[in-house]
Amino acid sequence: MSIVLKLKKSDYEKILAHCEQGLPNESCGLLAGTVEGEVKTVTKVYLLTNIDASNEHFSMDPKEQLAALKDARADGVSIIGNFHSHPESPSRPSEEDKRLAYDSTIEYLILSLQERENPVLRAFGIDQDKNVTVHEIDIIE
Repeated sequence: MSIVLKLKKSDYEKILAHCEQGLPNESCGLLAGTVEGEVKTVTKVYLLTNIDASNEHFSMDPKEQLAALKDARADGVSIIGNFHSHPESPSRPSEEDKRLAYDSTIEYLILSLQERENPVLRAFGIDQDKNVTVHEIDIIE
């Protein structure tokens, strides 16, 4: 069985808007929610600042990360993933993305804005050996 990430359409639109506003730089954020077996459900999206202000790298603002973590805990959910944009490249993890993937239990979402009118959001699992698996994203109303 494969992992499915459930994402509300409104949350997808929130991620898309955040990433478009961040151009030409990469944008990033965290996803909180629940995990039931192979199904991960996003209940809240945290839009964070890319303190690198770069179109090839991102570093999440540590204060914002901590605030998101505390907020998720207060809601009784956990951080189940993160996202970042690729302004000029496809939706797949770069070598740097793989190197920085520290948690094999969370989802890594990449939104490619290479074709502005055709954004591509994909979810990946990255294990300890840096093997990448594509996971399904189910956009729900």
